[in-house]
Amino acid sequence: MRVNGELKDLAATVTDADEVEPVTIDSPDGLNILRHSAAHVLAQAVQSINPDARLGIGPPVTDGFYYDFDVAEAFSTDDLKALDKAMARIIRQGQRFVRRVVSDDEARAELADEPYKLELIGLKGSGGHGKGSGDDHENVEVGAGELTIYDNVDPKTGDVLWKDLCRGPHLPNTRMIGNGWALQRVAGAYWRGSEKNPQLQRIYGTAWPTKDELRAYQQRLEEAAKRDHRKLGKDLDLFSFPDEIGSGLSVWHPKGGVVRGEMEQHARRRHIEGGYTYVYTPHISKEDLFLTSNHLVTYKDGMFPPIVMDEERDADGNVTKQGQDYYLKPMNCPMHILIYKERARSYRDLPMRLAENGTVYRNELSGALHGLTRVRGFTQDDSHLFVTPEQLEEETARVLEFVISMLRDFGLEDFELELSMRDDEKSKWIGTEEFWEYSTNALRNVAVASGLKLTEVPGEAAFYGPKIDLKTRDAIGRTWQLSTVQVDPNLPERFELEYMGPDGEKHRPIMIHRALFGSIERFFAILLEHYAGAFPVWLAPVQVVGIPVAEEFAPYLGAIIAQLRASGVRAELDASDERMQKKIRTHTTQKVPVQLIAGEQDRSGETVSFRFRDGTQTNGVPIDEAVALILGAIASKKLVNTAEDLA
Repeated sequence: MRVNGELKDLAATVTDADEVEPVTIDSPDGLNILRHSAAHVLAQAVQSINPDARLGIGPPVTDGFYYDFDVAEAFSTDDLKALDKAMARIIRQGQRFVRRVVSDDEARAELADEPYKLELIGLKGSGGHGKGSGDDHENVEVGAGELTIYDNVDPKTGDVLWKDLCRGPHLPNTRMIGNGWALQRVAGAYWRGSEKNPQLQRIYGTAWPTKDELRAYQQRLEEAAKRDHRKLGKDLDLFSFPDEIGSGLSVWHPKGGVVRGEMEQHARRRHIEGGYTYVYTPHISKEDLFLTSNHLVTYKDGMFPPIVMDEERDADGNVTKQGQDYYLKPMNCPMHILIYKERARSYRDLPMRLAENGTVYRNELSGALHGLTRVRGFTQDDSHLFVTPEQLEEETARVLEFVISMLRDFGLEDFELELSMRDDEKSKWIGTEEFWEYSTNALRNVAVASGLKLTEVPGEAAFYGPKIDLKTRDAIGRTWQLSTVQVDPNLPERFELEYMGPDGEKHRPIMIHRALFGSIERFFAILLEHYAGAFPVWLAPVQVVGIPVAEEFAPYLGAIIAQLRASGVRAELDASDERMQKKIRTHTTQKVPVQLIAGEQDRSGETVSFRFRDGTQTNGVPIDEAVALILGAIASKKLVNTAEDLA
């Protein structure tokens, strides 16, 4: 239940003065409680089999939970089978989750054999987020308030069977976990997300209110595995990550390059129509730039080590001029600021909209790398807009409308917005009350006017300003965060940017950071999985392939393919010696949207037959009509999988 806004166990004492709301197991809060309770059962099962296992933490995460352990030997698939049985026994017992408040000293005494828990006790008062906490959710264990331990109690004897440091709340008993859970996999994870700490063994699991919901989730996972962009990238010959180049650094093959080129060229045309000007900046800069921008203070761990350049030595090898540290750029914004600052600006120059497909480099941990969605070198479709305070709301509205329109061009339709705002802890934020009020209201007004679902999240803003994140759902219901619109008065202040106002006085502009795709690599991966590799015709690497029924019809079909190519269509003739049916299977597997087939009847009637990805066909289409249909599908950005799609 939620008591006066705070989640509590059902066993908590309440009074008539309290405002009490029920929390159902299928609500977001209920699912988190279910999954966190399942994580406790997993940890209990591990220590029942291996008493020497030391406990890390076990938070709920999206669609499931995990728990980290320090064990002498890594877990195996056989271990998961044994743990599955042990967990089932604990769940059937219906052990009660009982909360106890303890002092720091009492907790240290009870958990003396758990070194990681002892470290967490020392974090109390920091909200569970100490230095090096990474994304490891220590706040499930300790927070700023009282310290608590949860006992797992035998419902028959009252004996404490197991215990864990935890803030809770939990289910009343383990039986409520039911049978909608499963263990999934094992991974390595650094303690508290830092590679300087010991590497632990992490066991992932999932939990749902019912068995049917578990099965539905597992089916979604199976579908997601089929759509995995890493597998599709290899199968469709789109991109790769050669070991010789290094982890997290991709190369794009010709077919992948075609798709990426279409994405970038379409975005470029739309940006220019929208009043943006493209700029180009180097990949590397002296450290002074990133000191001024503060990246070398706030983001240094995410930057590659410096490259020392410009050092000079005499004939004897003595240094006569000290070298200068250069850094690969992690972000494009400081360089765009220098373009703004190159000369005096007037209010008549604003808004100033700069755009760049700028490649940046970030020193991601090797364990965090994941295909194209988490890489070390990637290209951002970055835009930075410089506006007057009076222009902020209107320009933000233009940006959001532009972003949504562009994403719809790529076939995405299901959007929602998240507004990250300041909270009441004023020490965390810079800037005036007036700035925060008008900038937050400007973004809120824009978000509401869009008509999209809006979630407001206090406390999640950047320390210098609010932002809007746009999220989308793909074909199998997964949510992806894409575009961000970030209000920033901080960098203009740090770089002392100015414009001459209509009053003849100098004023400070506001900067808007805007990435539409975010990362071109990541957006490509999202599209690849959304379409399962079967791109709309305009994006497909090969849009049309011609397959003659027999060799004698190749010249006739080749002339049609040549006509299409002359119109800008990516069309190929398969004149290989393979049998026609094998050619059809090959190009269907390669997800070519349109196959044109011609035999004697087509040649004599000056027609062609269409075959589509799903195996459907349309026969006897006149050549001019066939060309018009294909060009129309490309121009309208149609997704063509069936005969009906092209009709």
